[in-house]
Amino acid sequence: MPEASPAPAPRPKSAPQKAMEKLGLLRDIDLALHLPLRYEDETRLTPIAEARDGDTVQCEGEVVDNRIELRGRRQLLVKLRDERGAQLLLRFLHFYPAQQKAMAIGLRLRVRGEIRAGFFGREMVHPSFRKVDEDTPLAAALTPVYPASAQLPQAYLRKAIASALKRAPLDEVLPPALMQLPITRGLPPLRQALEFLHHPPPDARLQTLEDHSHPAWQRLKFEELLAQQLSQQRAQRERALLKAPALRAAPGGLHERLLAALPFRLTDAQQRVAEEIAQDLARPQPMHRLLQGDVGSGKTVVAALAAAVAIDAGWQCALMAPTEILAEQHFRKLIGWLEPLAVKVAWITGSVKGKARQKMLDAAASGEAMLIVGTHAVIEDKVQFKRLGLAVIDEQHRFGVAQRLALRKKLQSQVAHLDMAPGAPATAQRPAAPAASQAPAQEPHMLMMSATPIPRTLAMTYFADLAVSTIDELPPGRSPIVTRVFADSRRDEIIEKIAAAVRDGRQVYWVCPLIEESEALDLKNATETHQELSAALPQQMVGLLHGRMPPSEKAAVMSLFSGGQMSVLVATTVIEVGVDVPNASLMVIEHAERFGLSQLHQLRGRVGRGSVASVCVLLYTGPLSDTGKSRLRAMAETTDGFEIARRDLDIRGPGEFMGARQSGAQLLRFADLQEDAPLLGAARRLAPQLLDQHPAAAAAQVDRWLGGKAEYLKA
Repeated sequence: MPEASPAPAPRPKSAPQKAMEKLGLLRDIDLALHLPLRYEDETRLTPIAEARDGDTVQCEGEVVDNRIELRGRRQLLVKLRDERGAQLLLRFLHFYPAQQKAMAIGLRLRVRGEIRAGFFGREMVHPSFRKVDEDTPLAAALTPVYPASAQLPQAYLRKAIASALKRAPLDEVLPPALMQLPITRGLPPLRQALEFLHHPPPDARLQTLEDHSHPAWQRLKFEELLAQQLSQQRAQRERALLKAPALRAAPGGLHERLLAALPFRLTDAQQRVAEEIAQDLARPQPMHRLLQGDVGSGKTVVAALAAAVAIDAGWQCALMAPTEILAEQHFRKLIGWLEPLAVKVAWITGSVKGKARQKMLDAAASGEAMLIVGTHAVIEDKVQFKRLGLAVIDEQHRFGVAQRLALRKKLQSQVAHLDMAPGAPATAQRPAAPAASQAPAQEPHMLMMSATPIPRTLAMTYFADLAVSTIDELPPGRSPIVTRVFADSRRDEIIEKIAAAVRDGRQVYWVCPLIEESEALDLKNATETHQELSAALPQQMVGLLHGRMPPSEKAAVMSLFSGGQMSVLVATTVIEVGVDVPNASLMVIEHAERFGLSQLHQLRGRVGRGSVASVCVLLYTGPLSDTGKSRLRAMAETTDGFEIARRDLDIRGPGEFMGARQSGAQLLRFADLQEDAPLLGAARRLAPQLLDQHPAAAAAQVDRWLGGKAEYLKA
């Protein structure tokens, strides 16, 4: 029997194909939704004599001269002459021999570019051109210019999109009866809208295309917002079907004893959000709540009270923070509050090694440790929980989507032994564990915390599946923070202010920027600043803290600063969150123009934590961009985190503000949350009807617009 011939090897992909894959243009629908950046009008010809300087026009004529000249640099000069005898010079400063050949004398060319007044008459520099005949028809529609790359020519992309547009599944999936909302009535069908946007007719108003106000754009934006809302609300409904342990604090139990032991009174806002969280925990469905509050508003104690409810009910709690400094800050506060009440708190980070690490792992797995605090090390495979009922993720936006999804899957897949391990110590007055015959919980409750307030429009969109609790007041006794903006030329003056502050017994932060592209440069910058301040303040201890230091050295530096022995701390942004030194009343942020608004606000929140008036100095190096000026002006004008967030949204836009939900992919490509608020409201109203009455249409809408990205919206 003859051997079967081997399958032919797959043909290697061309450079344009690879470039399309890199842009995510994999399906016909992806290409159909890849919309033009702008349009070129190739539907009409302008006689050369009528073209005005500065206009971008299309002209046509015969090549009457073609030569290479050396006028300071080598350049190709091609001269066209039209039927009226007017001439136009085409100047190419960079060219290939093939281009010179394609514009040989005697050929007829159609060229498009900006008209300039040159020394030898009118000219175009590097125009687009193509060979035509006298009867070659003009384009019937405006020519789209797409987002592309160097390896993806516009001509190739235009052909691919035109072909995909014919094949793409663009049938209407939305029931016509549900498209009769006042804002959606009269919008064109999806296929018609896309065909119009890819190939608008010559008489289309370019202004409405460019500002996205055309009905075709409105239809696309509504479709996108509807898909996003459907995904969020569907996730919310799916979560409501899951089971979770109903966690209730026992009368006179840990929760009440913690409240009584705290050395301060909760603010009204803290009491309100703590009650909202307690009500969620008492339900047999998993809580999925975002706790947001400004810097210093007291989120940690609210998380501690939530943990106390879980522990009261006999379940463990895990708290995960993005950095060791922040995790350790939480750990120290929590053991101070809970260990006197007989609650064991475990500490798990990457720097805990050997026997100490194994001891913590055993404590978590056996249930001896009822509260486990750490970094992303908490979600490693080796970390097992006995009875995990609540997970708290602090600064949740700092974790990637993959990490948060891994945490959810880890929690969902845990084997929750409902009877307590033999010999595991019980906290005082802890209720008995549920009977072993009960079904295990499918998913623990989840509380996410953020010190970056989310504006309402973003919360409605990016967190539509989350309940949101907001701490909107600061604890009493906090000192006001005055923000001053200075040019770097006044650096010596700032150093004199630092010297005066430390003589008065105050402590100072000096923050150097972190530029991810050049970690070595960052370190050099921080090190040189440390040397400069050490020389200027010879009688004071000046410390240095940066991300490349071993954890033990970081801890030693922070201990000296927190204890008051160190007067000045030079640091990169590792101190952005979690550092609480009430005696620190002056912060200098170097190259403040390089930071985002929310990051500047987070850094500024490290001072003003005591009773002494505090100052934050923003040092900038000019010239400042308009964005840089807007950021620094906002910082000087307000200390309200919610106002800062609103201005940050105005400056950066929702995608960058949210980090595109930290997925690395823009989830809203067409809609603008501020301009399109009416469309967002309509999408929110229509989504429940679609889910209830037309579930198949809802699923098709989500798949068309989000595909695999829907999971990122749930994380």
